[in-house]
Amino acid sequence: MSTDHTSIEWQKENVQLGIIGMGDMGRMYASKLSQIGWKKIYVCDQPSNYEKLKKEYEVNESDTLGTPINVMRDGYHVARLADWIMYAVEAEHIDRVVAQYGPATKIGSIVSGQTSVKQPEIEAFERHLPEDVHIISCHSMHGPNVNPKGQPLVIIKHRATQEKLELVRNILSGFESNFVELSYQDHDRITADTQAVTHAAFLSMGAAWKANNQFPWLVPHFVGGIENVKVNVALRIYSNKWHVYAGLAIMNPSARIQITQYARSVADLFKLMIQEKEDEFRARIMKAGDYVFGSLNEDHVPILLDDKLLDEFSLSNVPSNGKRETNSHLSLLAMVDCWYTLKLNPYEHMVCQTPLFRLWMGITEYLFRKPEMLEETIQAALYRKEIRSDDMEFVTCARGWAECVELGSMDGYRTRFENTAGFFKDMFADSAVLGNKMIAMISKNMQKTS
Repeated sequence: MSTDHTSIEWQKENVQLGIIGMGDMGRMYASKLSQIGWKKIYVCDQPSNYEKLKKEYEVNESDTLGTPINVMRDGYHVARLADWIMYAVEAEHIDRVVAQYGPATKIGSIVSGQTSVKQPEIEAFERHLPEDVHIISCHSMHGPNVNPKGQPLVIIKHRATQEKLELVRNILSGFESNFVELSYQDHDRITADTQAVTHAAFLSMGAAWKANNQFPWLVPHFVGGIENVKVNVALRIYSNKWHVYAGLAIMNPSARIQITQYARSVADLFKLMIQEKEDEFRARIMKAGDYVFGSLNEDHVPILLDDKLLDEFSLSNVPSNGKRETNSHLSLLAMVDCWYTLKLNPYEHMVCQTPLFRLWMGITEYLFRKPEMLEETIQAALYRKEIRSDDMEFVTCARGWAECVELGSMDGYRTRFENTAGFFKDMFADSAVLGNKMIAMISKNMQKTS
């Protein structure tokens, strides 16, 4: 009797999976694959971490079905064994690591990567992998602490047979993510348009609060409604590892364009604000808003739920008394101006949305589709001078991040990131709880409307 090697049951028992790099995403993949029943999983990290990792997984990571995660000494041992290998290493190190272990890849294996920038990854694979190896990369469009169910998972068939593609689909199907098949070029363009510039906005917010020695949850005009989204997402980003965002911003050429334009939009709008050029300011905001949101019809389901519901996600103990202080929302106005200037339609990229991008789109859409709120924002931006210092620091920080990316300085990025993260670190735990609730809420709403 012949054996059906295409059945997922046979594959789970016999196909050997490998993960090189056991950072947060590597661990998430290893644990998830183990939980959904893959029997042969081989992982490794830097050789200096071998003993610690081996002890940790021997004690903690055998599930109730007896599916072990086997810790190997280094990438050579993984590459020689695995039928599917995922490199889960930082984008800045991908070429060096693939050069070291790639030549040992087993004939006919599939090689993938989890970096957020695919051009350097694909170039490393082409440069260092044997020609008899298949290349099918992937990218889970979310962080390691987010439930992958319903989230986008990009699959990039670069050099492979259809049979190998089906195997990759079987391996990843248990994540219950939504598969999106793209080229690596389209992946990088879309992530530049969504993730990179979104991160830049939140990084600038955090840096501006630090520069002003502010904890925003204690400042009335940063409390309530969509302000809670800004605060929680900014803290969520700063609670993660700096290299996750640095690689995406610095190593993706398209990202530099978006981040530079965002900083320019912030500065241009601020110049109009301080000169109180209301007609010019209003016309620019409305023109950009019409470009991004003007085609939405009455049947469009809002990304975010009611503003009042967002009040539940506050870190603040400051009583709101049912009133919301007006804010300039310069970060949101500049984002729409940036999209308009670059002629980007963010709705075209919702198929590859991350939870953070969906939240960012949600609060931006909410502001621009609430005429009364948008008018309050315009008036506050032009005439509420008591918040002018906050906006000035935001302009400075947005330019600082853009210059750091333009210079390609990983060290500079790390220093800026970690200095700001240190200022907010005591609130990371509380913010994570609220952030997870927000993401769960918006993910549930997404599944209802998809």
